[in-house]
Amino acid sequence: MEKSEKMGHSVETCVVVSHYARLSSSMSQNGTNGTSPHEEPKVPWNDDRDVWWHDEMEDASTSCAPVWMDSEDPLFMLYTSGSTGKPKGVLHTTGGYLLYAATTFKYVFDYHPGDVYWCTADVGWITGHTYVVYGPLANGAQSVIFEGTPFHPDNDRYWAVIEKYKVTQFYTAPTAIRALMKFGEEPVKKHNLHTLKVLGSVGEPINPEAWLWYYKLIGGEKCSIVDTFWQTETGGHVLTPLPGATPMKPGSATFPFFGVMPSIMDEEGHEITGVGEGYLVFKRPWPGIMRTLFGNHERFEQVYFSKFKGYYCTGDGARRDEDGYLWVTGRVDDMLNVSGHLMSTAEVESCLTGHPSVSEAAVVSRPHPVKGECLYCFITPNQGIPFTDKLVSELKTKVREKIGPFAMPDIIQHAPGLPKTRSGKIMRRVLRKIAVNDHNVGDTSTLADESIVDQLFKNRPEGNK
Repeated sequence: MEKSEKMGHSVETCVVVSHYARLSSSMSQNGTNGTSPHEEPKVPWNDDRDVWWHDEMEDASTSCAPVWMDSEDPLFMLYTSGSTGKPKGVLHTTGGYLLYAATTFKYVFDYHPGDVYWCTADVGWITGHTYVVYGPLANGAQSVIFEGTPFHPDNDRYWAVIEKYKVTQFYTAPTAIRALMKFGEEPVKKHNLHTLKVLGSVGEPINPEAWLWYYKLIGGEKCSIVDTFWQTETGGHVLTPLPGATPMKPGSATFPFFGVMPSIMDEEGHEITGVGEGYLVFKRPWPGIMRTLFGNHERFEQVYFSKFKGYYCTGDGARRDEDGYLWVTGRVDDMLNVSGHLMSTAEVESCLTGHPSVSEAAVVSRPHPVKGECLYCFITPNQGIPFTDKLVSELKTKVREKIGPFAMPDIIQHAPGLPKTRSGKIMRRVLRKIAVNDHNVGDTSTLADESIVDQLFKNRPEGNK
């Protein structure tokens, strides 16, 4: 309430539930403690504003008549994670979003009556909205809803839940998959995962090593993997395989969902046909697309439609292979240019995480007096693996041999953790600040663990301060 007032938003009514205990009467703004016989709440009580939930429910009706809405009425507003700057209030509408959530859920996860679906996402971000709440409910799906971490009370918690509830469709993030990989096979093999039919990946491109671990160990080489690409702004899947229908390639989001028309553009705004790499854009809208940015339609047009007139620009890069499969290469603003060689962060990170001792990796660029930019890498080793000079040398050699001498990292830093938003996305702008030792990192309120930033500054290699 205090934050609302500071932001200029008035609170007309506050509903207080009875299990909160009261504070002292000195906390009251008007000198009263409220007139309810219930216990005093842990809020500064105001008789003109505050009401008890149980008091209000005594006269409430047991039925709730539906309210007819226009298809373009706002359904919800969700702020993006802020991984690339100031958060944006994405507005989704009633008809289109609900239709798209329901349709993508049904076909991408191949949901049938009797299945048990589980998405591990936090309800507070877009995957939780679309594929924990709206999509499953619109299909009458039987769902597992989960909170907490995969590691508590034990690091086999995911696999125990799958076995207990006989989960058939499992949807999680590459970040979680890589974090669980470092514990090895033993936590997985304690459990029977035979009910699984479809495994999903969401949030970022999944590297082939994590894809294969997911497919072989979790899916027993019998499950379809749906590597889904979409955004808060798209409302639902826009690139995705369909279970049993799309031949899979580890790390590829494959093809567009029904009615979605992607294209790849070069820097000059020309469409790239056939094999090629460039900006991932969409030619026409689909039902789930956002309608505006709250309170700033001009910014909506500028951010998403100004780069290539008439096209929705995702801000991500993609390449198309000889079979027509699409591979998302990561944010375009995360492209690296070293000595004139352009490469994606995903390419280098995939190489680093291909080392058996590495759990996670993040790569950013840092100014270099000769090369223009050099690679600054953050590495999280697997559990029990020490970060040593030998490991650093092996990683540099691996990148040199797999990508080329120009891609060899200048600096590899030990990272006990990476600065991630609650949705699991790495906040790379913070890593860029750490790489140049700039403590003015900006807003970090959307990080899941803000203490990671200080740890990473302390871990910067000597000689690079």
